[in-house]
Amino acid sequence: MSASTILGRMAQAYRWFWRGTLGLICAVLAAVPASAQPEAGRPNIVLILVDDAGYTDFGAYGSEIATPTIDALAARGVRFSNFHATPMCAPSRAMLMTGVDSHTAGVANLPETTPRAHRDLPAYQGRLAPGVETLATRLKRGGYRTYMAGKWHLGHGSGDLPDAHGFDRSFAMDATGADNWDQRSYFPLYERAPWFEDGQPATLPKDFYSSAFLVDQMIAYIDGAQGAEAARPFFAYLPFLAIHIPVQAPEAFVRKYEAAYLDGWAAQRARRREGAISSGLIAADTPMDPSPGSVSDWNALTPDEQALAARSMAVNAAMLEAMDHHLGRLVAHLKARGQYENTLFVVLSDNGPEAGDPTVHPLFRAWMRRQGYSQEVETLGGPGTYGAIGPGWASAAAAPGALYKFYAGEGGLRVPLILAGPGLPQGQTERAFTLISDIAPTLLDLAGVADTGPPMHGRSLGPVLREQASAIYGPRDPVGLEAAGEAALFKGDYKLTRNAGAWGDPSWRLYDIVRDPGETRDLAAEQPARFAEMLADYDAYAKAVGAAEIPEGFSADRQVAANLGLHILADFRTPLLAGLSLILLVVVAAVLGARRYGRRQPERAARLGRMIMRGLLGAVGVLFVAIALRIWTRPEAMAATLGLAAQSPLGLATLRADMGAFFAGGGLFVLGAALRAERRWLAPALVLLSLALAGRVVSLLAGGWDLMSLPPMVLEALLILILAFGWRGLRPA
Repeated sequence: MSASTILGRMAQAYRWFWRGTLGLICAVLAAVPASAQPEAGRPNIVLILVDDAGYTDFGAYGSEIATPTIDALAARGVRFSNFHATPMCAPSRAMLMTGVDSHTAGVANLPETTPRAHRDLPAYQGRLAPGVETLATRLKRGGYRTYMAGKWHLGHGSGDLPDAHGFDRSFAMDATGADNWDQRSYFPLYERAPWFEDGQPATLPKDFYSSAFLVDQMIAYIDGAQGAEAARPFFAYLPFLAIHIPVQAPEAFVRKYEAAYLDGWAAQRARRREGAISSGLIAADTPMDPSPGSVSDWNALTPDEQALAARSMAVNAAMLEAMDHHLGRLVAHLKARGQYENTLFVVLSDNGPEAGDPTVHPLFRAWMRRQGYSQEVETLGGPGTYGAIGPGWASAAAAPGALYKFYAGEGGLRVPLILAGPGLPQGQTERAFTLISDIAPTLLDLAGVADTGPPMHGRSLGPVLREQASAIYGPRDPVGLEAAGEAALFKGDYKLTRNAGAWGDPSWRLYDIVRDPGETRDLAAEQPARFAEMLADYDAYAKAVGAAEIPEGFSADRQVAANLGLHILADFRTPLLAGLSLILLVVVAAVLGARRYGRRQPERAARLGRMIMRGLLGAVGVLFVAIALRIWTRPEAMAATLGLAAQSPLGLATLRADMGAFFAGGGLFVLGAALRAERRWLAPALVLLSLALAGRVVSLLAGGWDLMSLPPMVLEALLILILAFGWRGLRPA
């Protein structure tokens, strides 16, 4: 056989080999469904939502809290300095998941704070509206596998959970929050933490800690894909419970921060501003107002109160670091599997820091004890403990912004946002205005998914990230948001805002939030034309999305307090009814016994009755004086206990003068009646109490029903009854 023949046959064999190989490859690909064939270079997506993180809570944003995983992502990607969410979690989550305004999505308020007048309106259903598509649904249609583990809070009725909204696998908690160590209720609104896996009620494991468990679940979901499915890119939505109340963290993380906050929240707020400046987040001359009036003077606290407050903030910091640690496990896992470099990471918060501290209210503390919660300083953060940072630390975490969660000030709206992944700039700070509804279209754009679903309100950040544009909203583009009466309209560098809550200002204000993110200088009087134009823009926005006007006197914190009161009273109804029944029996028995004794020994019975009445009046008088002393020495604490707003030195002085004088004067008059056995001393106290009760009745008639007004009304009526009995019992012989 000649050499040429041999070479010819070898060439023919070579062609047959490659034809067979290519045929086999084509046959395999033909057997794979078209939707599972990934486009070249399509990234995985990990969307990380931190609950209630403030603007300067991450290390990359100037914080002292150790967040090395998040900081590494910021160094690898883009840090946004002018990103905004809504002031509360459910509306923000609806916008994040759908890319549309929260009213259009059907979640314009928290279900827990929606006033009765709004509950039948389409925008206020507390669940995703029919026809609204989630990011998961759109990505799934584009060939992605979709997973979710964490807080959902978009409804858990039929068809409301993640499995009905595009997620292949999900382990979801649908409530405002939950305990981080077990499945007990953290709030009287819930009997137990409502967890669901793939749409079915789920039970937590005995070794549960929220951040660790959620990362474990997500890793299991990602690794659970087999065959052709494993070749498809994944979308992993990881909304942590951290750092929502109750703040809880393993002791190993807490110890690191034990001495970090002993100098108080004013010093901490100043440090956070300096940290934001030194990290290049804000300009060195950025103004910042002092903390709002809801924040007590640190030096006025007792040593025990300071110790509890410092420990609470230490636990909060530890909770965030623990979350970052477990997020680091997910990052390490993706690196080990060779998936890290082709994964797009997004890290953000749903609103500003939580200032509410329910533990200051006696009724809530009674409920806590019933649930087995404690606030011991030494163990705070561990299982069975309940911590909250309150307005002082929340104001610091929001620095340099004004206010915090539940308010439309920058402290409630401006939050961190980090994007990192293939093809994105590295180590860059982006100062363009952005909104949480921009995330969904951005991720679809970066994933290369040509979506055909319903239109979204948000705009892709792609042009900014690709350095094709300096902004996605032009200087004439109005962008509105509203939640529970907290409202804002952004246009260029300016923001029109209204803070409707108890510690806010219901008047419309105008700020230049590029030069004044702390909202220290109202420009409404200086720029009336701009003010009027933006107010008209807001009215047009509200009409377009169906934002309803809030009822007179409504605020989210009052509404949730009223709902809490109802649930707590319902929880205690059995012992309350038993106690009231026992008191009634004792009173009836005492009256019948007194009458019987009076018929037998009239003179002795009269003397005994006067002695008992003087003793009872003396106790009431001492109680009044004790309350007055408490108001004079601790006005901030008494304002919280009485549900009053005293948000400035003038407000505290007024509280001391008016309420202090009311209780002191009434107490002294009642003590005078008890000591001198003369009923004429009771007349001024009866007049004071009757006027107070009449004022509350008028307020109820004018402003609507408020459950939190009921306890003081009942107390005042009871005291009037006691004084009336005293008037009768001390009548001249």
